[in-house]
Amino acid sequence: MKIDNTIAAIVTGGASGLGRATAKALADSGVKVAVFDISEEAGQAFAQEIGGTFCNVNIMDEESVEAGFAKAREAHGQERIVVHCAVVAGGGKTVSFDKKTGAFKRTPTEQIAKSAEGIFTASYRVASIAALGMANAEPVNEDGERGCIIFTSSAASQDGQIGQVAYGGGKGAVNAMVLPMARDLMDLGIRVNAILPGTFATPPMLRVKEMNEAVFEGLGKAVPFPKRLGNPEEFASLAVEISRNTYINGQCIRIDGAIRMPPK
Repeated sequence: MKIDNTIAAIVTGGASGLGRATAKALADSGVKVAVFDISEEAGQAFAQEIGGTFCNVNIMDEESVEAGFAKAREAHGQERIVVHCAVVAGGGKTVSFDKKTGAFKRTPTEQIAKSAEGIFTASYRVASIAALGMANAEPVNEDGERGCIIFTSSAASQDGQIGQVAYGGGKGAVNAMVLPMARDLMDLGIRVNAILPGTFATPPMLRVKEMNEAVFEGLGKAVPFPKRLGNPEEFASLAVEISRNTYINGQCIRIDGAIRMPPK
């Protein structure tokens, strides 16, 4: 797909971290970008900075997501690129020892269900609404391409750590959705891929740095090469290339400095 000012994009979670870097990279390429985020003040300021449109969207709410798509389409026309970075997730070991009660406890099913909703179901929600709009649009190139959907998965989907049953399981479900969705949409010329980032310097990791510099440095040293956390701009670069390269379809692509984390 040719990336220029004739193309509209939507980036969820676009006010911070990986989403923010991706929205900026697309805008720098001339793309008209709608920033979906629940943080209104930060989202409004950033959207204005990149010449885009801000949509206050809660990915857990169907009506909120649909309203965001409607607002974005009214401002920029039918989106051809969707990069889904927003997530709602929790953690907790399957069974752990509670020092307060002196007994074992399990992570409540409801907590796992909320993560499943915030990771897998929300990903489907965003992608399916986007695909329905793309399906009714004219192709953008001679291949018959109508759009590109990119999920943000995680390296934890393949080698999750202790306490990541909900997160790793949810992201693994996203990976498993990529190929069948790409096949569902192949006759419509809509591509589906996922990016699996390793440990990146996003707001959660930067909070770790504020609390414990040594732990933060250790996370970077655990990466084979380069021995540092990933930069959000590196994720964004890959998202732009996937959008641009029509032959990338049905793929789950790791970007992690070759890290493979043993359980700890």
